[in-house]
Amino acid sequence: MSLKHAPAIGRPSLWVPPAALALVLLSFVAAVFLGIVDIPAHDVLSALTGNGSPEARSIILDIRLPRIATGILAGVQFALAGLLLQTITRNPLADPSLMGVSQGATLTVTVFLLFTVYRANPDSYSVNELPIAWLPPAGMIGGMIAGGIIYLLAFRLDLSPLRITLCGIAVGAVLHAIAIGLIAGWGSARIEIILEWLSGSLYARTWDHALFLLPFTIVGLAMLPLIYRPLILLRFDAAVARSFGLSYKKQFSFVLLVSCALAASAVGAVGPVVFVGLIVPHLARFLAGRHFPLVLPLTIVLGAVIVTLGDLIGRLAGGPEEVPIGVVTALMGVPVLLVLLRKVP
Repeated sequence: MSLKHAPAIGRPSLWVPPAALALVLLSFVAAVFLGIVDIPAHDVLSALTGNGSPEARSIILDIRLPRIATGILAGVQFALAGLLLQTITRNPLADPSLMGVSQGATLTVTVFLLFTVYRANPDSYSVNELPIAWLPPAGMIGGMIAGGIIYLLAFRLDLSPLRITLCGIAVGAVLHAIAIGLIAGWGSARIEIILEWLSGSLYARTWDHALFLLPFTIVGLAMLPLIYRPLILLRFDAAVARSFGLSYKKQFSFVLLVSCALAASAVGAVGPVVFVGLIVPHLARFLAGRHFPLVLPLTIVLGAVIVTLGDLIGRLAGGPEEVPIGVVTALMGVPVLLVLLRKVP
């Protein structure tokens, strides 16, 4: 039995929604007030109101807040993409990497950096010389192309959830191998240029990254009421869904498009942050039980919390050489997944 079909833990307690919202607020406050640079609380509050020292304003308004906003938006998108993919493929281990979205974005960013930095300027070794502003759209385009390839392959093979999964694994493996081959041939002195993005990081993220993600987050959330009923029926076999009048192939394709767009844009902005799309939906289901209407908001909230806290842990644990959030979420995700698996009968 999969995690998705595990027995309910009972009616969700009344404290779950307010506790989730309180956790969002606490994680946001902690991320604003804590960091490598120790800023007194009153200086943080002054900076938030536009006062305080120029140093405090710069750190809070230009460094911490934009990376927090980018992390929240990316966390929501990763979590929602994972929930949608797990639901329509009926695979409890589905996440953006399973559909090849992360690998497609990785390959596109690798090729982009190779030709814009290495070929155009072979003597460049500095990360600061990278065309950073172009990385999010480049990664998003690559992720969407990968998702489109998998969809077309699966469409020709009757678009079954199993074939979607197999196509995603195969295409993702090929794209990842090509990307790693390019990185290996890039030269050891230049590998560090791309490793930071590949590890999944919120380092040096600005308001431009948050503004890049904002439209995708808004559109993705706006789509949820439209796909809510189809999403419930897509949890069942195609024959059962069609018996309720669902246009299975059309709705399956639309939900897949939404999930790929969310995942591709998030990967393009912050890199392939692992385990968020995999773990968060399971945590939401565990708290919500069989109350699927509660799973969606909990997924959104927990996605934001996990990324915000993961980034804060990476900043505090690594000091000036901060630990990338992708490493933190991987370390957090494995034990959480093992605990959830133990609860499956």
